[in-house]
Amino acid sequence: MWTVLGIAATITAVAGLVWFKPWALWVDETVDEALPTAGTTATAPAEPPVAGTSPSASSTPTEPAGPVTLAQGTFISHEHSTAGTAKVVRLADGSHTLRLEGLDTSNGPDLRVWLSDAPVKEGRAGWGVFDDGRYVNLAKLKGNKGDQNYPLPEDVDWSALPSVSIWCDRFDVSFGAAALARV
Repeated sequence: MWTVLGIAATITAVAGLVWFKPWALWVDETVDEALPTAGTTATAPAEPPVAGTSPSASSTPTEPAGPVTLAQGTFISHEHSTAGTAKVVRLADGSHTLRLEGLDTSNGPDLRVWLSDAPVKEGRAGWGVFDDGRYVNLAKLKGNKGDQNYPLPEDVDWSALPSVSIWCDRFDVSFGAAALARV
């Protein structure tokens, strides 16, 4: 009988360790990605001429402007201490990326980067709101520290999803979040 209980306790302990991954809290994964750049062969569409004027040199196609920050926000802590900045950046080719700069949070099991329509709330009230409405799971978090980029799908209207959450999908809780405000 004691052997069966010992085996059951061992199986339970191993399953618990695999599920919770407590060692992840002490292991940092640092990412240092540069802001992506688009190819320089694309050209911006020409501005249509204003009625009654002649075309000018400024209406000819030109090289697109470099990356432009459209919205940004500062992370607040939820379940775990979280700091850094989230930015929506339009790249020269017109695509958009979510950039996390100076991210500093705990590591954990199954962390994701989400855009959500839920408001960012301080304290425990904000821990679990991001899956209550519309959200987009952009990707698995690349690392719990550093600078990283997440391309935004073309069919996602990021302006309708003004919150970024570092979401623990295993426990349905936000480690930290940032409210995006247009700049």
